[in-house]
Amino acid sequence: MKTVRLLALLSLLVAAPASARVAQGAYATDGDCGGRPMTTVRMAPGYCLGLVWQGAGAEGPRMPRGLLALSNGDWLVTDLGNWYPGNGAIWRLSFGPDSAPRWRRLARGLNMPHTAARGPDGRIYVSEMNRILTLDPDAADPAATVRTVIGDLPDNRLHANRHPLSSFVFDANGDLLVNVGAPSDRCVDARGRARANASGACFDSAATAQVRRHAYLGNGRWAGDSTVFASGLRNSIALVRHPSGTILQGENSVDLTTPDHPYDEINVLRQGGHYGWPYCVDLATPLPGWSAGQARCNQRDRPVALLPPHAAPLDLIYYDGAMFPELRGRLLMSWHGYRRAGGRIVAAETDGEGRPLTDIGGRYAIYPRGALSYPAGAPSLRGKVLTPGWDTVSGRQPRGAPVVLAIAADGSIWVTDDRNRAILRIARSDKTP
Repeated sequence: MKTVRLLALLSLLVAAPASARVAQGAYATDGDCGGRPMTTVRMAPGYCLGLVWQGAGAEGPRMPRGLLALSNGDWLVTDLGNWYPGNGAIWRLSFGPDSAPRWRRLARGLNMPHTAARGPDGRIYVSEMNRILTLDPDAADPAATVRTVIGDLPDNRLHANRHPLSSFVFDANGDLLVNVGAPSDRCVDARGRARANASGACFDSAATAQVRRHAYLGNGRWAGDSTVFASGLRNSIALVRHPSGTILQGENSVDLTTPDHPYDEINVLRQGGHYGWPYCVDLATPLPGWSAGQARCNQRDRPVALLPPHAAPLDLIYYDGAMFPELRGRLLMSWHGYRRAGGRIVAAETDGEGRPLTDIGGRYAIYPRGALSYPAGAPSLRGKVLTPGWDTVSGRQPRGAPVVLAIAADGSIWVTDDRNRAILRIARSDKTP
C-alpha cells in the first residue's frame, strides 16, 4: 500500500505544476521576468527569459523571423509563413493597456521575408527571397507604400536552391551588402562527385555563394548592378557591421551525416575574400567530393572562430543597451540549429574592432548534458551562453529555435523563435542561482 500511495503522490507532483503543464511546443510560465511571464528555461545567473507572445490561432505571424523596434514600444516582425513563395507577411506588434499583444498585418503575399532594418535615410527596409523592399509602417495603408529597392535577386526557390533567404547590412557609406546563398549543399552530383568546370572550380559558384555590394545612390536608391564583396560563403544570413567598420558573417556549414562535423564559423569579411565553400571547411579539411588540390585550404580566408557543428548561427548583433552593462560591446549570436549544440544565445567577448576574442583548446556544451572539444589548435569563442537550459523539457518547454535578436529601448534582448511561433524577451533576473 505504501508503494501505491507513493506512486500516486509522485504522479500528482508531475501532473500538478508549479507552472501549468502545457501542450507540446508551448512554453509554460512561472513567475515574473521583468514584467513578462517567466518561462521555465534555465538561464545564466542574473538573466530570465520572458514570454512576450506565442501563437496558437489565426492572429499573428506563422514563422516569426525578423524583428525591428519601432516607436512607442511597437515592433516590426517579418513572417516567413512557410518555405514556399507567396506566403510571407510583415506584421506590426503593439501592446494594449493590459500589455496584451496586438497584431496588425501590414503586407502579405511576400516571398520568404527575413531581415528588417533602418537604412541610412531612416526608412525601413526588408529582404524578401528575391528583392529588397521598403515600406512605411505608419502609413494608413502600409501595403500601398511597398516599393522595390533592389529586384532580380536570384529566385532561390527551395527545391532548386537550398539557401533561399536574403539578408543584408548597410556599410558605412550606405552601400547594401546582400547575401546570395549557395545553390546546393556542397556542389556535387548525385554520385558525390565534384561539379567542377574546366578550371576545377565549382560549376555553380560564379554568381552565388557570396555577399554582393550595391552602391548607395542617395535618397533611398541603390544601384541595381552589384560587385562581389566576398565569396565562398554557403549561407550568410547572419551579417553584422561594427562601428569600426568590421563586417562579420556567421557561416552555416554543409550538412554531412555526422552530428560532430563540420564546424560552423565566424568570418571577418574583406573585399575580395574567399571563405572556402564548397571546397574546404573547419581550418583545413577538404570536403568529400573535392580533392586536396581542388580544395586549396591554404588559399582561403580562415575563420576567426569555429562554432559547434550545426549550431546554425542566424543572427549577429552588438549589444549596446543599458540593462546589461556586463554585455556592452559583446557580440550576441543566435544558434538556431536542431542538433545537440543548437537552441542557444551566446555572448562573445570582442576587441575594439568588434572581432571575437578566442581561446585555443575550448569546449562546447551539448544537450542534454556534456561537452565536446574543438579540433586541436582551433580558435573558439571566449564568452558565455545566456540560455544554457533551452532544451526540451516535457510539459514545460520546447527546444528553443532562436532566429533574430534585437535590443529594446530599455536594454532588454528580444528574440524570435520561428519553430515554436514565439517572441521572447531576456531581462534582468533577481533570482539567485
